[in-house]
Amino acid sequence: MQLYDDYKEHVDFLTIYIREAHPTDEWQMKSNEKEKDDVCYAQPKTIEQRVAIANDFTRRFKFPVPFGIDEMTNGANDAYAAWPERLYIVGEDGRITYKGGNGPFKYDPKEVRAWLAQRYGEVKHPQPPAEKKS
Repeated sequence: MQLYDDYKEHVDFLTIYIREAHPTDEWQMKSNEKEKDDVCYAQPKTIEQRVAIANDFTRRFKFPVPFGIDEMTNGANDAYAAWPERLYIVGEDGRITYKGGNGPFKYDPKEVRAWLAQRYGEVKHPQPPAEKKS
């Protein structure tokens, strides 16, 4: 999560797990069935199931971003029109400063990076040292 690593000293990040986009017991895509990381789940019916899936994901992928879980009434999803994925920047005053497009086709972390770079400066990564030729 390069974006998180680059800007975590400037802003607070939060990922909220909402409902499954392609659950095994509902709308499944062929690409999900062949998922090499085996991250296909049935749609959780209880908060305990949602918590278990979120914990599995964060542990398995060593996900560093703070992680919240939407309640079963889907309040966060409904308030932010988040399904299946969406990026927001919320200002210090609690107002939405940036509302990204709905994923997967209009989901663009580069737009968030550009917004953060404009406000906090571009993060420059050192170039790896050139290999020495023998």
